[in-house]
Amino acid sequence: MIQSIALILALGLMANRLFRRLGVPGLLGMILIGILLGPFGLNLLDRAILDNSADIRMLALVVILLRAGLGLNKETLNRVGRVAITMSAIPCLMEGTLAALAAHFILGLPPVEAGLLGFILAAVSPAVVVPSMLRLKERGLGMDKGIPVLILAGASVDDVFAITLFTAFLGMALQSGQSVVWLVAQIPLQVVGGVALGALVGYTLYRLYALHILNLARMEQLALILIAALAVVFIGQKTHIAGLLAVMTLGFVVLEKDGEIAERLERDLDKIWFFAQILLFVLIGAEVNVSIAWQAGALGLLVLGIGLIGRLGGVMVALLGSNLERKERLFCAVAYSPKATVQAAIGGIPLAMGVESGALILAIAVLAIMVTAPLGALGIDLLAPRLLSHAPEPAMRKARSAERVPVSGE
Repeated sequence: MIQSIALILALGLMANRLFRRLGVPGLLGMILIGILLGPFGLNLLDRAILDNSADIRMLALVVILLRAGLGLNKETLNRVGRVAITMSAIPCLMEGTLAALAAHFILGLPPVEAGLLGFILAAVSPAVVVPSMLRLKERGLGMDKGIPVLILAGASVDDVFAITLFTAFLGMALQSGQSVVWLVAQIPLQVVGGVALGALVGYTLYRLYALHILNLARMEQLALILIAALAVVFIGQKTHIAGLLAVMTLGFVVLEKDGEIAERLERDLDKIWFFAQILLFVLIGAEVNVSIAWQAGALGLLVLGIGLIGRLGGVMVALLGSNLERKERLFCAVAYSPKATVQAAIGGIPLAMGVESGALILAIAVLAIMVTAPLGALGIDLLAPRLLSHAPEPAMRKARSAERVPVSGE
């Protein structure tokens, strides 16, 4: 396993650097390295690291979501609040519905299995979107209207809708007797529960930091917030509330209570993220079975494309009444398109549970990762300077020191 980690870090680092020099997001190179090293490529990775891939990827996600929370400005968040709520639901619902209809009429899947596929595809990838939005914040791009914050806030809830509706259709496929109405009704409870849990834990951390109750050194403070973030994810999994949203809320509360501590913690998390991102994107690539994606063929691409049209329409509907210009709305649609983590995590569940079209569902889920993760990341990097305006001064990073470690794509 140590050899595999060394291989991942060494080749991932080189690919990240090479792709950035070529003007392409570094995560693309890391995903390709993952495909090359993974069980569907040269099969050079230890089975132990692959078996624990989901947990390692979750750890990396926690790091980047903490960074996002510690950089959420209250004033900007208030400005985009209403639109962030619509962005968290409408694009997901429209994409999932349109993709499900396409799967039913084009691929001939039964309605329930088409719904399974639709809401696997409907989830946006925080692993791709969150780092990209943090880079835009640091550069001040779109921050005059809070666009990166809007997308960060919406994307953190988007997956709650997608996974809940996927669970509902899976229950119907397996005839588990779960009420779809009850499952959908739980979505607001999951969101509110995640925010409440994150706020409680974040305030508790602030008190521990501010009152010096434990007399923590700087690295001990960092360790404590990481432990707290992992704890809220665990609680979220056990209680079925939005654990990843709780992580962002935790960071946001610490920032609001003590900006100096938050800035210091975020700077330290930057350095951890430099290594965590390599593990995250290489292991996402290792999940990709190119041969299965190939089986989905042109019809699979057509279903994926129709779903993305639904997401584009959903973003435009969600942004009605906002102060965003047309070009900025187009950017939001592109930024909301990448898929990776959720599809890698749940794409194989229908097949494992014995759903008849499970192999086809998995093939299209893998195809979605291969197409949208690189194109979405590339689209964000290329279009942001062209479609977004610079804030008067880069928000949240006014005094960023030169010692900062770069993240992928910079």
